[in-house]
Amino acid sequence: MSDWKHDGVRVIPAGDLDTNTAQTPGMNRAAAITAARAGAEKLWAGTVTIHPNAKTGAHHHGELESVIYVVKGRARMRWGERLEFVAEAGPGDFIFVPPFVPHQEINASEGEPLECVLVRSGQEPVVVNLDIPTVEPPETVRWTDSIHRT
Repeated sequence: MSDWKHDGVRVIPAGDLDTNTAQTPGMNRAAAITAARAGAEKLWAGTVTIHPNAKTGAHHHGELESVIYVVKGRARMRWGERLEFVAEAGPGDFIFVPPFVPHQEINASEGEPLECVLVRSGQEPVVVNLDIPTVEPPETVRWTDSIHRT
């Protein structure tokens, strides 16, 4: 018989997030849902804050898939072998980052922080920081999929 009281739902209060997690220059990550904190086996979730007018270094997360949900602010994402592509997302938008894709998160606002929720497909805190040349200006890509081609 399961002990649902101790093995069921977990609530991680906002003030109890763990900042002792892999970091990338220009952003602050804080873990909420991990194996150690909540018993999660297949995903990792937390928050990301990027200060006004700041940007991360180029990086990727190995074989992990990442989903970023923009809570507040304006995210500018650059990606590619030379960060040659760019797109923006605002509050309520989701961003999907496939495995091994070099990318950079940028706070497109000069006056407000960019606040996001981040979910990854695994528990390993994989952050591979990259030193790669960048293309200027990057090519703007309009996000579409096979169903919504506008």
